[in-house]
Amino acid sequence: MERVIIIGCGGAGKSTLARQLGEKTGLPVVHLDKLFWRPGWVSVPPEEFDQAVREELAKEKWIMDGNFNRTLPERVRYCDTIIYLDFSRFACLMGVFKRILTTHGKVRPDMGEGCPERFDREFLQWVWNFNKNKREDNYRLLNDAEGVETIVLKNRRAVKKFLEQL
Repeated sequence: MERVIIIGCGGAGKSTLARQLGEKTGLPVVHLDKLFWRPGWVSVPPEEFDQAVREELAKEKWIMDGNFNRTLPERVRYCDTIIYLDFSRFACLMGVFKRILTTHGKVRPDMGEGCPERFDREFLQWVWNFNKNKREDNYRLLNDAEGVETIVLKNRRAVKKFLEQL
């Protein structure tokens, strides 16, 4: 486990798991949100994001958290492990609400500079519909990822157990 991708719904804890896994393994952590967002929640141009992702992929070791489906096939070609946080929509919504309550107005360490946590109705709708829209694609990705270890964690208890067993 030297090149790890963590995917899953917003609020599932991808960035938290990436940080904890990085602490346990010593692997550097790459938060894709940090590469994608500029101050004021302005996204970088696709070419710039793709180049930043490619530069990270070229490194020897990393943990990369984030979905960004357009770049996922390329990231899968470089990784040796995919961790999919397949949580219920309610667990993810609770994670989002907890994050809003604890960090509203502050910039989280896994976000781009100048992007403070906010309440975003559009994001909540994306979380609500994530499993309906993305779960099948994510399992197809896991099934098609040859030579890659795939780990599916279904809840926070499973994440905790996974980390304890490392």
